[in-house]
Amino acid sequence: MDEKDLLRLFDLTGRVAVITGGTRGIGRAIAEGFAAAGAKVVVASRKADACAEAEQALVDQGAEALGVPTHTGDLDAVANLVERTVERFGALDILVNNAANALQMPLAELTPEGWEKSYGPNLKGPVFLAKAAYPHLAASEHAAILNVISVGAITWSPGTSMYAGAKNALLAFTRNMAAEWASQGIRVNALAPGTVDTDMVRNTGPEAMARMREISWMKRIADAREMVGPALFLVSDAASYVTGQLLVADGGYAVAR
Repeated sequence: MDEKDLLRLFDLTGRVAVITGGTRGIGRAIAEGFAAAGAKVVVASRKADACAEAEQALVDQGAEALGVPTHTGDLDAVANLVERTVERFGALDILVNNAANALQMPLAELTPEGWEKSYGPNLKGPVFLAKAAYPHLAASEHAAILNVISVGAITWSPGTSMYAGAKNALLAFTRNMAAEWASQGIRVNALAPGTVDTDMVRNTGPEAMARMREISWMKRIADAREMVGPALFLVSDAASYVTGQLLVADGGYAVAR
């Protein structure tokens, strides 16, 4: 293998990638990283102005890009995201299910409304988005799904048990999608970030952030861009023989607990 062969493993030139929650945080970092690797990038989030800003930023970066306002808990919106992507770019090669809702609610105070608010975008949306994308992924020569879960899915997460439960369920769907869709050439993997400097983490407050920082072996909070490498690996040809797997990028958070 020479340098060109090595670099080609991580080259996404010509591939169409959809990234939910792609206007900020981990999703935005992944969108920019995939664009730098040559992908045509579709970013989705609930706010139209955020989608427009992210689209323009990616275009300014030199990428072909599209922003599609999408509430991932709304199945019609999820279907529209796939339709808009294929209408614009004619294909769909990579799906990154990153959008999430870390609703905090103690177990003794659970409500049906809270349950739907959490499990809609955290589980139902990603699964049905993958289903909607399936025919287009099956037609791709480089099909990959990446489900961004959380280290909270494999440890305990008091106060955000619905979020952790949904993410753990998404891990189960990841493994079963990988098994059922391997014959179609679709690889499906999961990425579990630890504590990352995002709005979601900042909203937990400084005390919670300090606790999360100290739990991990590396004693720090990750920059969102540190998730780009693991994500790029899992969707690129560098991971062509990897499917049904969970890559934990948490600075040692889970094992330290």
